[in-house]
Amino acid sequence: MAHRRVLQTLIRLKTLTPLVQSLPRITQTQHFPPKLNVIFPNSTPINNTHFTITRHFSSNRSGDSEDYDDEDDEEEEMGESLDEDDVVSGFSGKREYTAEEKESEANAIGYKVVGPLERSDRVFKDYEPVFAVIQIGSHQFKVSNGDCVYAEKLKFCEVHDKIILNKVLMLGSPTQTLIGRPILPDATVHAVVEEHALDAKVIIFKKKRRKNYRRTKGHRQELTKIRITDIQGIEKPVAPVVPEKIKKAAKEKVEKDSWLSISIRNQMSAVEFSTYELRNRIIPRSMNHCGQG
Repeated sequence: MAHRRVLQTLIRLKTLTPLVQSLPRITQTQHFPPKLNVIFPNSTPINNTHFTITRHFSSNRSGDSEDYDDEDDEEEEMGESLDEDDVVSGFSGKREYTAEEKESEANAIGYKVVGPLERSDRVFKDYEPVFAVIQIGSHQFKVSNGDCVYAEKLKFCEVHDKIILNKVLMLGSPTQTLIGRPILPDATVHAVVEEHALDAKVIIFKKKRRKNYRRTKGHRQELTKIRITDIQGIEKPVAPVVPEKIKKAAKEKVEKDSWLSISIRNQMSAVEFSTYELRNRIIPRSMNHCGQG
């Protein structure tokens, strides 16, 4: 069979070669127009050479050229208008927000910028037994007066800006608890922006086995450090007022006890003083406890 196929191919080639040799040869040449010497009045001669080569594609139709011309004109007009706008407004890569846009986006996140912190402001107060559950973006925090919170970066506020966190979900104190549905409209949490920082790096590693595919990337989340200064919208318990006589009596008692312990220690050795402390402090308490039981 193999010999037969070889003989068939040889016969076929032998019959085709004279036909191919009898065909005329086709030569492709490109004719370019000659150089044109144009002489203008009152000017030097200029040599212009124009090469025009027309290309025809099988996918083009007769009406496509007009469409392409229209698209080119539109692109040129748009490019000119963009260039003019860039020159006039000083276009930069960052988007410029208006005051209304900034306020609306800040409200959507859950805060409002009041203004920069002044030296005369006394916003930091003593601790109060009140807590609040606030929402910043998609995260919720339980905070009290003086707490520090790291949230995702707040775009429209700078360091040392006073802000109001208006998405308060819950308020609590020793006397009452207020729960929002879902937000308490009259509750606000005041805070101060302390710094903008970056979180620790997180490594993202992807792999597809048996495909020689490995990708390693790192990410550091931008954060904003917020200090809580005040919680409003709930009744705060009033601290009991201690009279001056009680304060003075307690202070004299402490001084007397310290003087007595020093005088006794000077008269006793270390072992005797330790046994004395155990008798006066631990043994009476245990005896009283046993007596009560």
